[in-house]
Amino acid sequence: SYFGDKSSCVENASMLNLTSSSPVRSLNSIYEGKTPLSCSRSVGKSHTPPMGYSATSSSAESSHSVASVIVAVIEGRGLARGEVGMASIDLKYPEVILSQFADSTTYVKVITKLKILTPLEIIMSNTACDTGNTTNLFSLITEHFKDVTFTTVQRKYFNETKGLEYIEQLCASEFSTISIEVQSKYYCLAAAAALLKYVEFIQNSVYAPKSLKMRFQGSEKTAMIDTSSVQNLELVINNRDSRHSHTLFGVLNYTKTPGGSRRLRSNILEPLVDVETINTRLDCVQEFLQDEKLFFGLQAVISKFLDTEQLLSVLVQIPKQDTNKTAESKITNLIYLKHTLELVEPLKAALRSCNTPLLKAYYHSLEDTRFRIILEKIATVINDDTRYTKGCLSMRTQKCYAVKPNINEFLDIARRTYTEIVDDIAGMITQLAEKYNLPMKTSFSSARGFFIQMSADCSTLPNGQLPSEFTKITKMKNTYSFTSPDLIKMNERCQESLGEIYHMTYLIVCKLLNEIYEHIHCLYKLADIVSMLDMVLSFAHACTLSDYVRPEFTDTLAIKQGWHPILEKIAVEKPVSNNTYLTEGNNFAIITGPNMSGKSTYLKQIALCQIMAQIGSYVPAEYCSCRIAEQIFTRIGMDDDIETNASTFMKEMQEMAYIIKNANDRSLIIIDELGRGTSAEEGIGICFAACEYLLNLKAFTLFATHFLELCHMLALYPNVENYHFEVQHVRSSAGNREKIAYTYTLSKGCTEEKNYGLKAAELSSLPSSIILDAKEISNSIAKQISHQQKSSPEMMKEKAVYQLAVRLVQTARNSRLDPDSLRLYLKGLKKQYEASCPAPGQNDEQ
Repeated sequence: SYFGDKSSCVENASMLNLTSSSPVRSLNSIYEGKTPLSCSRSVGKSHTPPMGYSATSSSAESSHSVASVIVAVIEGRGLARGEVGMASIDLKYPEVILSQFADSTTYVKVITKLKILTPLEIIMSNTACDTGNTTNLFSLITEHFKDVTFTTVQRKYFNETKGLEYIEQLCASEFSTISIEVQSKYYCLAAAAALLKYVEFIQNSVYAPKSLKMRFQGSEKTAMIDTSSVQNLELVINNRDSRHSHTLFGVLNYTKTPGGSRRLRSNILEPLVDVETINTRLDCVQEFLQDEKLFFGLQAVISKFLDTEQLLSVLVQIPKQDTNKTAESKITNLIYLKHTLELVEPLKAALRSCNTPLLKAYYHSLEDTRFRIILEKIATVINDDTRYTKGCLSMRTQKCYAVKPNINEFLDIARRTYTEIVDDIAGMITQLAEKYNLPMKTSFSSARGFFIQMSADCSTLPNGQLPSEFTKITKMKNTYSFTSPDLIKMNERCQESLGEIYHMTYLIVCKLLNEIYEHIHCLYKLADIVSMLDMVLSFAHACTLSDYVRPEFTDTLAIKQGWHPILEKIAVEKPVSNNTYLTEGNNFAIITGPNMSGKSTYLKQIALCQIMAQIGSYVPAEYCSCRIAEQIFTRIGMDDDIETNASTFMKEMQEMAYIIKNANDRSLIIIDELGRGTSAEEGIGICFAACEYLLNLKAFTLFATHFLELCHMLALYPNVENYHFEVQHVRSSAGNREKIAYTYTLSKGCTEEKNYGLKAAELSSLPSSIILDAKEISNSIAKQISHQQKSSPEMMKEKAVYQLAVRLVQTARNSRLDPDSLRLYLKGLKKQYEASCPAPGQNDEQ
């Protein structure tokens, strides 16, 4: 071992004593010559220990397609029930994230955090699923994560004392303050103990001392978006086809590294709430947009980085046994490390002339002398021209000749032997080509080794077949692939020689890694810088493809001519733009309009713009001012919600109950088509009651509905505003039928399209007498309701006074106007107030 004493970091793996609970994964027979990797599971998935990986700089390949996160969850008992501790680690990235929080009886925070992590496996205590005594938390998690492997371990392994010991042993010095932060958070410490014990066991390796990045993630630093809203808004997965990139993630993802892609995804699911941090990112985006040379220069360097986080994960693990596979993996990773460190200077050069504070801070961080020290130590052993290359044969050659000559005499002899064998293989294939007068060439694959390939039509072959000495023949169109007994033997010799080379190289590499290990933690800093730059460059890239604008942060949500970013990507023409204006004085908007007029799209557009602003991206609008939202809730009506059935109605009520329980004054609430799953009377009643509850909050709420009765709330509450989507009536060329033309334009007031059902009836074959009777009855009822809901002069004056007061408070808080402009603005407010107030003596009819 080149990372120190293994036994100091982990106890005997056989002491783990894993247990099972049906249908949870069973590991009772695990010690009968098996490892967890080969045991049966409740779900058909298997771990892939990150001993080596396929490096790629392409963002087209999703870095989230294969789950690799393991999470331990523990809940308090008795009076502490509802207090939950969580610990997670990504097998591809050596970072432990700890969380502890109080949750509700629906465990919405736990479910949301787990959905964001997309775990490969969840570990819980065996007491959580005792027969007849299963906890609500266990039941809810298993219900929401049916495709995830569950493993239970004995409760004694959830030990907070052991968890703190693990942190003190394994946490890198740069992050050591976490021990102070979590020393009294017993449940996350207990989860950490069980997690790290289990991961070291299944990985068949231990983490080196002082090697892991650890952080405590409090829920107060990010906005919460529940899993239903994530789905409704299509933030990371398209609802129609999960393979499509028609999501917010797809709109913004121009990242060049897997780390940048992962960071973008996590930011979309958990937007920031700190305005200073957001503006720091926006400053970077602005500088990239203003400095084309900086943008393209940085992008060119960033695109050359491999998965730095995964490289770190491999470097800090100590294999429990040495094999040819682990030897080859360590050599590969040392080449990746050299490649990564050689990019530090070009990255510094690209950042040298930057002006924004964050980019300057990154430049100074890259001046860390540890990068140079590691590279210098590598240069004493590894050839200068050793490079990461694409192609398995090219990379094999790089690994064989990575170590400089004259360091190990036996290694030099083994490499000469390997070279001779490869030359003999090439010579043999040339001779075979001449012997049979066929266009044979030498090919290589990691699975087959060296083999023969030939492009030829079968009609050119003797009797339409290859000579009998060739075996394992495959044909793809006009390309033949095959081998021969002699070539198979030479491949075996080649592999033996290669094994010797890898073994001797591995010993040299281990010694080198042991020397540089104390400096390796600077890579955590580098990984963070690269992923953040990659994400912010991606934001700037998205701006160059559309006319996005930098958002401001005030106590108002004001979007001028905003549009739907995902729809823009899909549509042939740019979507219709609309305005949005919500303040503390007008924080509740009721939106009406016929089906397909654009209500749902508009509501999603507002939420997407809010999220984009809070992750530090520009937004699709001419102007955007946002108020930070601590929670974003959406209840979007789906197509099947039109049907009246019990399941739809129950789902609506559950979603509304969740919103009402969790919303606060800093929430953004979007509700579409509530109450469609029951009768009109009940639906109106439920909508009224829900609206009145939400009106007591200062949350910004947009409520789209077909129940026009809700528009009368304008007369009852001064902070309500009505909006509608306009439609036009167009007669057909024959002149005997009227059609609706959708403008997708939002206007103030309630929709005038009040009789959707009657218009549909006119187009049907119902007798005209029935339609006329229906119109008379409908008009009579509408007049009665309208008369009852007329605003009195007192109510109109109260609303005008309220709105004036709110505007004056907002002006006092946020105004940047000079005295003359402010005077004109205040005069305008006075005129608006006088116009809104009824003159003395006006009656109700006026």
